[in-house]
Amino acid sequence: MAASKAAVKARPAAPRNPNPLQPFLWEGRDKRGQVMKGETLAKNANLLKAELRKQGITPINVKQKAKPLFGKAGRTISAKDIAIFARQIATMMQSGVPMVTAFEIIGGGQSNPRMKEMLDDIRASLEGGSTLAESLARHPVQFDELFVNLVRAGEGAGVLDTVLDTIASYKEASEALKGKIKKAMFYPIVVIAVAILVSAILLIFVVPQFQAVFKSFNADLPAFTLMIIAASDFMQSYWWAVLFGMIGVGWGLIEFKKRSPAFAHFLDRAILKVPVLGEIVKNAAIARYARTLATTFKAGVPLVEALETVAGATGNQVFSDAVKRVREDVSVGYQLNVAMRQTGVFPHMVNQMTAIGEEAGALDTMLFKVAEFYEQEVNNAVDALSSLIEPFVMLIIGVVVGGMVVGMYLPIFKLAAAM
Repeated sequence: MAASKAAVKARPAAPRNPNPLQPFLWEGRDKRGQVMKGETLAKNANLLKAELRKQGITPINVKQKAKPLFGKAGRTISAKDIAIFARQIATMMQSGVPMVTAFEIIGGGQSNPRMKEMLDDIRASLEGGSTLAESLARHPVQFDELFVNLVRAGEGAGVLDTVLDTIASYKEASEALKGKIKKAMFYPIVVIAVAILVSAILLIFVVPQFQAVFKSFNADLPAFTLMIIAASDFMQSYWWAVLFGMIGVGWGLIEFKKRSPAFAHFLDRAILKVPVLGEIVKNAAIARYARTLATTFKAGVPLVEALETVAGATGNQVFSDAVKRVREDVSVGYQLNVAMRQTGVFPHMVNQMTAIGEEAGALDTMLFKVAEFYEQEVNNAVDALSSLIEPFVMLIIGVVVGGMVVGMYLPIFKLAAAM
């Protein structure tokens, strides 16, 4: 464990290569006289020509590949891209493929230019003598502290291929769980959006048609109808204010949550109390905590340092704050299960499983079991939510549309009764 602790200590970031590799398009003839074309990374055209000649190719034309007109081409590098890369590099390392060669193979098969450029930069850093952890740390947006620390621990302990496999499994499970959470959050948003859209269409385009008919009645309209007409007049005059107001409120909440820990804590705690959805978010946070801690602990990262990394991986400020308190208690000598119990946010089963794992010396195994259980709970809850939300959507739309239809036909019913 001492070796692992030394392995995860921060190292200075590798210096940037002063002469980065650039993409070149080339054309040449082989020994049989056949024309060959390709794209290769090189520091300059002369070095590329020399390399082609070594391979038995006579260069005809070598030119640097033009850069895109509007910045870097290709989509951004997603978390899914990183998960796929983690599995690819783990498979190749376990198969005995040299690391530099592995990056060359993976980079050559990329359809996303940004991903290819990043992998080529990492490969160049490795060729320059940097470790894999140092090379990955050059791209902190794509490879977070957890990823880099695990790789550093694996390199220090001489089990990099095993650690990379663990990271790949962790990333795949995390992305699967994230997809479930997005699906769960998507349904309520769709319900609200559909209700707002239908209401806006009725108020702006349908109600004014009825309003013109009502003017010919020369009679007092019911209060409910007058309320709908007033809302229609407001939407016709200030629809732009409502639209920008909703966008502004949404953006403001997101920014305020980022800047205010107290508001983030309040908002995340409120989400946990929402029926069904709150349970999904809670189970997902526990699953992330258990899987991340198990992964780091299995890789040989000391428990206190592992908890410091885990705090930001829960996805919920309430659990993040709780993990930070757990880390403080563990650092002064408390057992992990005792520290978790004192926070009051972890279920009894999680605390008991952790206690059993500590006593049996199999903490990572028990935490993986906890993660699998709660990930399955999330899967079941999301499936249940999907079946519940469909009639709920119909109910919301029915109430909105039905209410407006009743409000528009009330004066007609009233007039018919008076005749």
